[in-house]
Amino acid sequence: MTTCVANAVWCDSLSDGIGEVEVGSGFLHAPYTFASRFQDSKGCHPEELLGAAHASCFAMFLANVISEAGTPVLSVLTSAAVTLGDGPAVTGITLTVTVDAPGLEASKFTEHVETTKLGCPISKALAVPILVDAQLS
Repeated sequence: MTTCVANAVWCDSLSDGIGEVEVGSGFLHAPYTFASRFQDSKGCHPEELLGAAHASCFAMFLANVISEAGTPVLSVLTSAAVTLGDGPAVTGITLTVTVDAPGLEASKFTEHVETTKLGCPISKALAVPILVDAQLS
């Protein structure tokens, strides 16, 4: 299908260095530092980028699952909270999802969310627990 490219550069030591990350399409170019990753300083960090990738993939996949089952989708809002624990290691992701799909039954919605959790390409690529808190609006 598609191969996507992203590039990153890091200069200097871990605590004193600075890096830049860029996606191949050119739509994202952002600096990152030790402080932005571990001390809530300005700049992006890998876990934030992972969350953005997961949230966007999950939203698209869920919209497709619901619409393919016959219910029009107005919107899927997905937020990803990526936890960086000791190690450091990503220890889990919580997705908070709100779907506006008039006429979608709650039982079908639950099935669609589970199908998406198992089928989303980013979800499948991750070896961490993924929790999904989903609701219909």
